[in-house]
Amino acid sequence: MTNAWKTGLLCALLTGCAANTGEPTSTGSEALSSKCPPSVPSALQVPDGNKLEMSFDAVGVQIYACKATSSSSYGWVFQAPQATLYNEGGQIAGTHYAGPTWQADDGSTVVGAKLAASTPDPSSIPWLLLRAASHSGDGRMTPVTYVQRLDTVGGKAPATGCDADHVGAVANVDYTATYYFYEERDGNGHPGNCP
Repeated sequence: MTNAWKTGLLCALLTGCAANTGEPTSTGSEALSSKCPPSVPSALQVPDGNKLEMSFDAVGVQIYACKATSSSSYGWVFQAPQATLYNEGGQIAGTHYAGPTWQADDGSTVVGAKLAASTPDPSSIPWLLLRAASHSGDGRMTPVTYVQRLDTVGGKAPATGCDADHVGAVANVDYTATYYFYEERDGNGHPGNCP
């Protein structure tokens, strides 16, 4: 999906404005028409022996709490993501929440462990590479080995508003991202039509 589509969807879902995205609707459950992995910084590349299986666009919030970070300073501390996952046709395909956990609409989940980060856009949360740390259920998330969080927009902690008078306050910061999910493959490399 295009960033314009995600921005329009974010606007419609979180602020109630009308979304006129012009994106076609499909009934497919996966968000990839191609299984070629995206171009990423080397630190975020998935190891050989894994293939890109699916991707979903996420629209939601990054949740922060105002806490004392020392005896005299305060700051916004990340708590959890809360997002809805959408396929390329704009249908709900799952959810993303604390763990970090991704849950498909079939109930299966994968929990990730962060391996690396990159910040192409300093005004947005970093791009990430995560390794699958655990799974539950039997479905599309069960065989996932790696997850990439890319194309992030927004989601950074507020720059102000956290002080002694606001300890315990919660900030829900809007964000969008695309999550790419990989599975083991026999042999190395990518499908023949990939660069």
